[in-house]
Amino acid sequence: MCCRLLLISGCIYKAEDLRRSSYSGLMMMMRMMKILLLSVFMLAAPAQAWLSLEDWGSGSVDGSIGDLGQCVCNVFLPDTSFPADRMEQIQSSSKQLAVEVQIHISKISSLKVELVVLLGSLSNLTARLEVLESGPDKYIKLEFELLRVELREFEALVTQIKTSLNSSSSAFDSLYAEIHSMRIIVDQLESYDRSNLEVIRHEFTKLQRKLKKCQEDQQDITNAPIGSCKHAGILKIGKPVVSQLNADLNGAFKYGGWGKDSKPLSGSESMYWYSGSSDTLVSKISQYSAYYTLITRQSFKAHLLYVDRQYDWRGAGNNYVVRENNLYYQYRSPFAMAKFNMTSAKVEFKVVPKASAQFSYHYSANQNLDFAADESGLWVTYATVESNGTLVLGKINEQSFAVEEVWQTSIFKQSVTNAFMICGVLYATRSVDTHTEEIFYTYDTTKNQESHVSIRFEKFQDFYVYLDYNPADQKLYMFNNGYYVTYNLKFKVV
Repeated sequence: MCCRLLLISGCIYKAEDLRRSSYSGLMMMMRMMKILLLSVFMLAAPAQAWLSLEDWGSGSVDGSIGDLGQCVCNVFLPDTSFPADRMEQIQSSSKQLAVEVQIHISKISSLKVELVVLLGSLSNLTARLEVLESGPDKYIKLEFELLRVELREFEALVTQIKTSLNSSSSAFDSLYAEIHSMRIIVDQLESYDRSNLEVIRHEFTKLQRKLKKCQEDQQDITNAPIGSCKHAGILKIGKPVVSQLNADLNGAFKYGGWGKDSKPLSGSESMYWYSGSSDTLVSKISQYSAYYTLITRQSFKAHLLYVDRQYDWRGAGNNYVVRENNLYYQYRSPFAMAKFNMTSAKVEFKVVPKASAQFSYHYSANQNLDFAADESGLWVTYATVESNGTLVLGKINEQSFAVEEVWQTSIFKQSVTNAFMICGVLYATRSVDTHTEEIFYTYDTTKNQESHVSIRFEKFQDFYVYLDYNPADQKLYMFNNGYYVTYNLKFKVV
């Protein structure tokens, strides 16, 4: 399209101005106008085919130089108008780009903070690694030779405890096995990686706990010499030490007893005895030369208290003791106390005055006469009708085999689970729950004084029928649901 433009500000001149201008000045202005138009149209129509500069337009001046005239320019304008929509799109894209740039700047700032934290952690790890690299002993102070020394000390301590307890319990074999296993672990760790000493430290901690328990059990051993009564009675009863099931290996043999001779003959100090049955009838007693033969069930003599058509010396109940190779027990018929000499295989019995067969212990029937032995001699407990079932304590003269002195207590016998004697003091027990027994009553025959106490101890199993003290080793022996069980005692210091 072609049009005529009247350039008022740049191209319209008055006559007097044109007069003062030379023709060359006018031509210069024409060229400047063309350059300006070219720039505008290049922006406005970038898609048009561009014309040469000479074809964009032409101009002329109407009128003479001396008269007032006009500058007339002929300019070619392309059809395309100014791209305002493109400009808006560019502006919108520019704003979006600015927002995204701001978001990325924020992310970079956040990552910078995280990087600072990570660098701090890395510095810390580097410092710790330098400590480890400087030597494993900086991290774990325990040395292998020290471990071996401690293992030897532990082994010696286990041996000492085993000797003092006079026991071959499987617990000691387990400790020896663990010590041997730890020696192997020490050697392996030393050959591979010293920093793994933390593993052996953990194993040592577990072993120390077990040894501490053994030491506590050792402390439960009496602090009074064997046979001495220079103490003030029981202070504490240790944990139950379970040897094994009875020699008949019969779980139905819940009734019976076991132990050592309370006053052994010369040469029989290590002898043990056992009697067991599925009921309260006492028909047989076996002797063992030592604890080992008891555990391995190798009796050297078995005594029958009944032989068909020959004799019937059987007893009832389970509260018997062995003293000077004599078995003291409750005779079945007639109701009396009996003494069976295991050396001569002879028996004698005597009726206990006023003793009644109506009153037994709480756990079992037929426990009417309960025999006990201590440092001062042989005892029997029972109840009478005259005492309304309360417990009576009698001292037996071993030479005449007769009750020579009695003491009346205030406890009802059928509320008692068992009783035993230590240094002339009667200790009566009762059940607390299925796992706990309690000494709740004592009677001191030397002072004619009774006391209510509470000395609790653990039961291996709930049901038991036999509990007696042996002054020869100061231990309690229990026949607990068919198992051999012992307890170590600790006495009060006078």
